[in-house]
Amino acid sequence: MQMNDLAITPRLLHEDATDRLRDMIVQGELAPGTKLNERVICERLGISRTPLREAIKRLASEGLVELQANRGALVTRLTLEAVRGIFEVMGALEALAGELACAHATEVQLAELRALHFQMRAHHARGDLPGYFRENQRIHLLIAECSGNQTLVATYRNLNANVRRARYMANLTRERWDQAVREHDEILAALECRDAPRLQTLLREHLGNKMVSVLGAIEAAGEGAPAATAKNSD
Repeated sequence: MQMNDLAITPRLLHEDATDRLRDMIVQGELAPGTKLNERVICERLGISRTPLREAIKRLASEGLVELQANRGALVTRLTLEAVRGIFEVMGALEALAGELACAHATEVQLAELRALHFQMRAHHARGDLPGYFRENQRIHLLIAECSGNQTLVATYRNLNANVRRARYMANLTRERWDQAVREHDEILAALECRDAPRLQTLLREHLGNKMVSVLGAIEAAGEGAPAATAKNSD
């Protein structure tokens, strides 16, 4: 039993390191262009370099980290062109997920979506933006999972890290927040009616509205700004 526990520890440590480092990038704690200092990050996360390097490789495959020869790893910049490309693909994925979810979603999954939607609305009513984003994220992922297509789900998860990151950069006004909640009301209603064409349209429009906010935030910040000076540099 002890041997089995020891065998899974490195894998769990690597996954935990990936999740924690991803959150640091997505939430802007590690700014675009920041060099990842392994020593400092290892101390921060309480891990060795081996799981950290595995985490960095994983995040590089997600497009959050850029590996540069003889320069180590940098947090990837979000450019207007890159964001447009990501949202274009995500729009197609979400539309397909909506179509397939209308055909394959189970009653249990629909009940879970209703519960998440209720919780998301409660966070909105309280003005709890982090809580709202958390439930919002779970809703969109569950719709993808309702498709029953694991390739779609895996691709969605991979791209979604950058969408989450871009979202944190955007200034979500109260007006846009209220509109987003109304859009989610319509998305849930369309899925409950299994109205695939309407759900596809709603998901595309919802993501398109999000993209407008994100692009505006990137333009305001200045595309191609100089690399951030990392507080954790040597």
